[in-house]
Amino acid sequence: MFPLKDNIPSKTFPFITYLIVFLNVLLFIHELTLAAGLDALIGQYALTPANINFNNFDTLYPFVTSAFLHGGWLHILGNMWFLIVFGDNVEDKFGHIKFLLFYLAAAFVAAFAQYAAGPTSATPIIGASGAVAGVLGSYILLFPRSKILTLVFIIIFVTLLEIPAYLVLGFWFILQLLNGIYSLDTTITGSLIAYWAHIAGFLFGLVISVYYKAISKN
Repeated sequence: MFPLKDNIPSKTFPFITYLIVFLNVLLFIHELTLAAGLDALIGQYALTPANINFNNFDTLYPFVTSAFLHGGWLHILGNMWFLIVFGDNVEDKFGHIKFLLFYLAAAFVAAFAQYAAGPTSATPIIGASGAVAGVLGSYILLFPRSKILTLVFIIIFVTLLEIPAYLVLGFWFILQLLNGIYSLDTTITGSLIAYWAHIAGFLFGLVISVYYKAISKN
């Protein structure tokens, strides 16, 4: 299933959502121009768990900066598309500045969870998917019954269906959870997908939105 759009128009212009997309695309274009120097950029700003030293701040900022780097066109297009589809409504609810802080916090929580799942890994972790997962977790709680126009693949057939958000995003989360559990098996080759970042980001979004709904009623 691939979401195309929801049926809830944003009441305000999603300035922060588009700013985040712009920054990610700009940095990705910068990556493409580096060629031989790309490894140095990845080495400095990607999150490599084995390099983390909590007594050295210079090894810690990749917990956030890694969320603004991507490994290829499909990687960045997928992440930014999900952010555009779901981010505008969450930004609408939180307000621009709070949404920005929420997004950065989700990036940190997601990256830390992936680090905790494999603290000795020497594989660099990059991508906005953990932060975007935070947006998805928030969306499923704030707009569970919104309809998502979804591209559905059924064997060799492709169709468009309007599916409630809680089914689309709930299905996505279950897949991440199953794959995350599978990735903990040390007898298999490590996955290049940061499933635990997705899981932690999603749960962080849920928790923050539960709190948001509680204080909004007061």
